[in-house]
Amino acid sequence: MKCRKCGGRAVLELRRHNTAFCAGDFLDFFRHQTLETIRRWKMLSRDEPVLVAVSGGKDSLALWDVLLEAGYTTAGLYIDLGIFDYSRESKARCQAFAAGRDARLIVVSVAEEVGAGIPQVKDVTRRPTCSACGLSKRYIMNRAALDHGFGVVATGHNLDDEAATLLGSTLRWDESSLARQTPVLEVTHPKLARRIKPLFRLSERETAAYAFLRGIDYIVEECPFARGATSISHKEVLNRLEDVSPGSKASFLLGFLERARPRFQAGESVDLRECLRCGQTTTGEVCAFCKLADQVRRAAPRSAVPLGSAALEPTDPAPLRGLAADLSAASEIHAS
Repeated sequence: MKCRKCGGRAVLELRRHNTAFCAGDFLDFFRHQTLETIRRWKMLSRDEPVLVAVSGGKDSLALWDVLLEAGYTTAGLYIDLGIFDYSRESKARCQAFAAGRDARLIVVSVAEEVGAGIPQVKDVTRRPTCSACGLSKRYIMNRAALDHGFGVVATGHNLDDEAATLLGSTLRWDESSLARQTPVLEVTHPKLARRIKPLFRLSERETAAYAFLRGIDYIVEECPFARGATSISHKEVLNRLEDVSPGSKASFLLGFLERARPRFQAGESVDLRECLRCGQTTTGEVCAFCKLADQVRRAAPRSAVPLGSAALEPTDPAPLRGLAADLSAASEIHAS
């Protein structure tokens, strides 16, 4: 198999593009796709500093790597969720990445902000883990951006992530979520940072290949609380469809953004105000994050497990979807 661009030996075939690339040309392709997405969707100007939310995984670190290589002014934001060895190892990956590139990394601990790590929040509030985690991350990303002078937050959501989210929202006919699904979430209040997803046109396999070829050391295991998440089932369904018909994920997502989302967006109207406690945006008097912190504080006296201590780690193995995708991409490169 030959590289479509230079004619040399290809290391990766991209069926949905009907092409194949050598290592160097694939890296150029990945960078071009990312930077062209930023340009076409008007995500970011060259002189705007951007806060990159990093988890220690391949997607967010690959995005940060591309932005640094392109000369953007960036800082990384790592949110320590307090999830056992998973958080410790992912934090170490982010710190090593930043140190190796002399880049700035901001670390914020959920335990310090809300009074407990995500596992303890789940136990004392009975709120679903992913719900408490998502709420905390959205709040901290926005507040950290404003506190540190960033008007833009970039996340590493890829094509697989976005297509799976769209499938889930469509199956539920969640019109509010469909209206908000976009690679650029514009500012609708002075205390909101713009949120962008520069990797939304690149697949999980492609980001895994980029990280592998760039030698980026990232955590491959999924969050231990992701077991049984419906989003994983949605990704599996879309993967089977993609195997039969390459390009299906991109057609599904891009077709929605071009043709359907404007219709949902037209009916979406939200009145935002500032939280009486913290000053961040909310639709009520007190934001959901402050209410969550209140729940944790009220539960502290009756909690059997001290909130500052580690809860019991799940004994079930972490999902291997991410690891399987990474090994697949790596084995395809080696086999070529």
